[in-house]
Amino acid sequence: MTLPEKELRVSTAGYVRVVDVMGDDSSIVQAARVSYGKGTKKISEDRGLIRYLMRHRHTTPFEMCELKLLVRVPMDTWRQWIRHRTASVNEYSTRYSIAIDDKAKTDPDKWREQAEIIKQGSGGYLDSEVGERLTAAEAKLHQHAQEVYDERIEAGVAREQARKDLPLSTYTEAYWKIDLHNLLHFLELRMNPRAQWEIRQYANIIGHEIVANWVPLTWEAFLDYRLNATHLTAIDKEVITRINSGEEGAAESYLRDIGLLKDGKTGFKKNRERDELEEKLQDLGYNIPWSTPD
Repeated sequence: MTLPEKELRVSTAGYVRVVDVMGDDSSIVQAARVSYGKGTKKISEDRGLIRYLMRHRHTTPFEMCELKLLVRVPMDTWRQWIRHRTASVNEYSTRYSIAIDDKAKTDPDKWREQAEIIKQGSGGYLDSEVGERLTAAEAKLHQHAQEVYDERIEAGVAREQARKDLPLSTYTEAYWKIDLHNLLHFLELRMNPRAQWEIRQYANIIGHEIVANWVPLTWEAFLDYRLNATHLTAIDKEVITRINSGEEGAAESYLRDIGLLKDGKTGFKKNRERDELEEKLQDLGYNIPWSTPD
């Protein structure tokens, strides 16, 4: 097991650093075999057992491993991160210490449009001319906010009050300790393309640079059965069955019956569940068997 000894940089000012680990792939196998007893003699290989546990979501053995990180992350990204309440956290306090003088900056070509369908998500990128203007304004805002904060500190204002107008782009630091089961859940959500780009950068580094080297057998199983897998709902399976039957219009008729295909003025009305179904069908190599009316 070779883990990175130095900070893993995320953008210009953020980073992730491994502080401590407990356990490895063998710890998972050991815990599982205590639980299963003699029955695990049927599974002779550690890799096979770990893959079995991952496939069938037997999560407790993965809780035998823990990872502790020191992370530096912008506060707006940290707000999403801290929603995962299954970790032990100790964060840098601006009540006791001077705020970190680093802000997350946006390159002119990285300003994203609001997504039309996913309300909390992003679409494409804004024109570079607009981006140049926004980045310049961002730099002025960061500078002004820092100057206001510094002036308050120099005037003797209490740190807990002086900080109140700092932007969410200000970096914070925290120790973050989590067991492997809950870490994989975090990665499954935050490495997903639908997750916000900023937190995906941290999740990708934690996954590919740390977890993949720490517990390689578990990481392989996680990629196969969780991250890169496609979950089929009962509706998904029924649609695929009807497509495979070869009966023209069977799948479309079924979706109309259950309310996922409703005609609008310019086509079918928007439906997130149907959009997700169509993505799965395309991922599995199927053509969408219904057409949007003019």
